[in-house]
Amino acid sequence: MPDPAEPDPAEPDPTEPDPTGGPRLLAVSDLHVRHAENRDAAADLRPSHPGDWLIVAGDVAEQVEDTVATLASLRERFAEVLWVPGNHELWTRPKEEGALRGEPRYRRLVERCQEVGVLTPEDPYPVWTGVDGPVVVAPLFVLYDYSFLPPGTSTSEEGLAAAHAAGVVCTDEFLLYPDPYPTRQAWCDARIAESQRRLDEIDPAMATVLVNHWPLTRYPTRILRYPEFSLWCGSTRTADWHVRYRARSVVYGHLHVPRVTWEDGVRFVEASLGYPREQKARAERGMVTEPLPRQILPLPAPEPDPLAKYDKPL
Repeated sequence: MPDPAEPDPAEPDPTEPDPTGGPRLLAVSDLHVRHAENRDAAADLRPSHPGDWLIVAGDVAEQVEDTVATLASLRERFAEVLWVPGNHELWTRPKEEGALRGEPRYRRLVERCQEVGVLTPEDPYPVWTGVDGPVVVAPLFVLYDYSFLPPGTSTSEEGLAAAHAAGVVCTDEFLLYPDPYPTRQAWCDARIAESQRRLDEIDPAMATVLVNHWPLTRYPTRILRYPEFSLWCGSTRTADWHVRYRARSVVYGHLHVPRVTWEDGVRFVEASLGYPREQKARAERGMVTEPLPRQILPLPAPEPDPLAKYDKPL
């Protein structure tokens, strides 16, 4: 892990062409295009090389057609676009008459993405052959199982009770249905099993880039203002995947805290745009973040994490 005290060079601006002139693997998440400012930001995402790939790590929109339209537009610009679902794509609102829920909704999103040439967790994993390749890029759909427990709790039941008492309850509890599974935990169990099966099939000589909307480790949740929200942020069962599956980098979103951290020598990139109010608040506090999309490969030089001082003990 780089020493934050060392004056490491900042990451390159993804809006500037790569000095090597080659293609790059880029990433963005949490576009939330129902906000006009974010729709403009998504429309402004452009490759600097015709061979650039773009990872979109979930939470594009709540409506299927809005999600697909945004991804289709990006696919017209980038050589490849890879999408993984976030919780917002999986929401089903009461007023959506006849709308699909749970697994059928996810499968419909996959089908529509495939129609417009966007890769999903259900497609064969593509191999990046540019600089720092070859690398298998693995889009994953792994939910959460309430195992990222808030302080002072030892079971998911205790954690959820503490969250309700604190008034910190994710909207998923009301809009993210697990059909046909009995619970979100059961759906998560199935997704972890399927993801492990696919990842185990990768040639053990190949490095990977792992992509999931929710963090694969607990570490990034240390910065959350409300630690109870960590319940809806991942599973402890994926904590070693970056080591087990030889990750060069891990890409995620969900937290709306864009940053780069390091674990076991692996670069973790939270690539979210987030809500306009959050972008404004970061700007007002002088928390300048790298322009989107963020560069994943070629691996940029290590850089200090200015947000580390806000992390809390787990």
